[in-house]
This record gives sequence, structure tokens and C-alpha cells, in this order.
Amino acid sequence: MGNSPGEIKITGRLSAAERATVDALVEAAAAEDGVRALDERATLLLGVPDATRHLLARSGGDAGDIVGYAHLDLPAVTTEDPTGETADGAPAQAATADLVVHPGHRGRGVGRALADALVAEAGPVPVQVWAHGPHPGAARLAAATGFTADRALAWMRRPLHGPGARPLPDIAPPAGVTIRAFEPGRDEQAWLAVNAAAFAAHPEQGRWTRADLDARTGAAWFDPAGFFVAERDGELVGFHWTKVHTGRIRGGEPGPAGEIYVLGVAPHAQGGGLAKALAVAGLAYLRDRGLATVMLYVEADNRAAVGLYERLGFTRAATDVMYHHEPAG
Repeated sequence: MGNSPGEIKITGRLSAAERATVDALVEAAAAEDGVRALDERATLLLGVPDATRHLLARSGGDAGDIVGYAHLDLPAVTTEDPTGETADGAPAQAATADLVVHPGHRGRGVGRALADALVAEAGPVPVQVWAHGPHPGAARLAAATGFTADRALAWMRRPLHGPGARPLPDIAPPAGVTIRAFEPGRDEQAWLAVNAAAFAAHPEQGRWTRADLDARTGAAWFDPAGFFVAERDGELVGFHWTKVHTGRIRGGEPGPAGEIYVLGVAPHAQGGGLAKALAVAGLAYLRDRGLATVMLYVEADNRAAVGLYERLGFTRAATDVMYHHEPAG
């Protein structure tokens, strides 16, 4: 079903035909693996010209079918990165990437060719690649190309209905705090400020810009009724943004299913039970919509967050691993 790839094509924008082929490749891999190889941001960037570097591996050279794909986000080196997002002017620590090989072409050197091309394209910059789920080939490819495990993201879930669903606790917000729905056109800047403060140490979430926020609130899945914000004395101090997945979810199960998309509390408002109150408000909303299951992603070493979710009935279902490559010398 094809030979080893020749030269990897690297481009800043995909043609309509290339985009369609990459979409089909990602879906074929997801059907085989039970999880998408591209995260939400990488999927969005497929259609944004010059927002990321696309690496295409073809069977038998330039005229062959696309059998492997990777994207590479290089760190910002100016006040504006290639996606148009405002950065702080300081280079990020590493380039980030995702990589996927069509199931029918695995074991033929496609993954290694893409991994080597990512390292070569990044040059003196370290590279980090996510492996979504415990795919046995990911660890082998990492070892063969000089990548080491660097970070883990836990995928957790709980039932909202049925015999295994624990009742949600009745948690009121701290005194003086009210919880309401996000209002588009009013809350964007305040939310961005709280998000940046709450996730200041997070390598992705804390860097969200207005463009990132607008891309999500403009998506078909966005529903402000499921986006909760907490206020105290007119100041936004926390939030819980939920999401509803209508298609198949991780593991190949049919949707719909809910997600704790992102939950954060401003540093000066932490420690008083607001995070738990926000979590329960969002979970109750998803439960009342009749959704059977809710899921979330959380840093596996964030003991406070993992502990909160475990107390709310979540259990770990899978782990994603980030592999890191340091440049030679």
C-alpha cells in the first residue's frame, strides 16, 4: 500500500485538496486509534493561511498520496506570532507539534520521516510533540528519534445519568460572589485577564488572546448559556466554560457528551471554594441538558485540580503524553 515517503513537503498553507486529504487521514487514524491526533487548536489552524507549518508525507514521492501529516508551531520571536496573536516579545521555550500517520501506512518509516523533518525544521529550537492516548507506536517512535516524555495530560470522565452517576453536591458560591452566564460583547476582556492570571504558568491556556477567544465563541458549538462567570463587587473572579460534543467522542463512543472545557479562578479568589462551586454549576447545566457523560483534560501532576475532580466523581480514563526533543549541541 505504498512505499516509504520521499522528501517531506513543508508549506504555510494547504490547498483545498490537501486540506480534504489531511482531514480524511485524521479521521481514518481516529477511527483506528479511538482518539484524534490533532487537538482543537491544530484543527483550527488547518484552514488558517500561514498560521503554522504543515508537513506532508506522500507515498512514493511528490506524486503519491498523502499518508502522513504533522504541523509545527515555532515560538514567537516578535511581538506578533504567525497566527496574528500578540505575544510578550519573548521567545517561547519550544516549538509544538502534532503528528499522525494513516493506519494503512504505519510501520513504513513515515512517522520517523515526519519526526526527523520536525526537528530539522525547528533548527536550534526544542520540539514538543503530543501523543494522544497510550498508542504503543508513539513511545517506539519517540525512542527512535531522540524524544523523551516530558509532560502528561489526564483525560477524566464521569457519568451524569444512570446507575453509576453520583449525585452532584449542593455547593453555593462564597459569600459576595454571584455566578451568571457569559455575555458576548461585555465580558471578553475581563475573561482574558482572569484566564491569563489563573493560567499564568500554563504553556498554552495562559497565552490565549482575543483572537483565540473569538475563534471559539464564533464556532458552531459555542453556547453562552453554558459559559459561567463568577463576579464579586463587579469584578470577574472565575469562570467555568462547558462544551457539548455532538459527534463521536474519545474512545469511539457516540455523542453527545459534555466537557469541562476550561475552569479557572483568579489567584486572589482561590482557596474559598469558588472552583468547586463553578464546577458544580457547569456540571448541573450539562446534566440538566440530558447528557449522559462529561469529560475533561487536566495536567496529570496538578494534584489540586485532579483531587477536586476526583471528589466530584471523575476517574482517569486515559493519559496523553508530550514528548520533548532538545536540539543537538
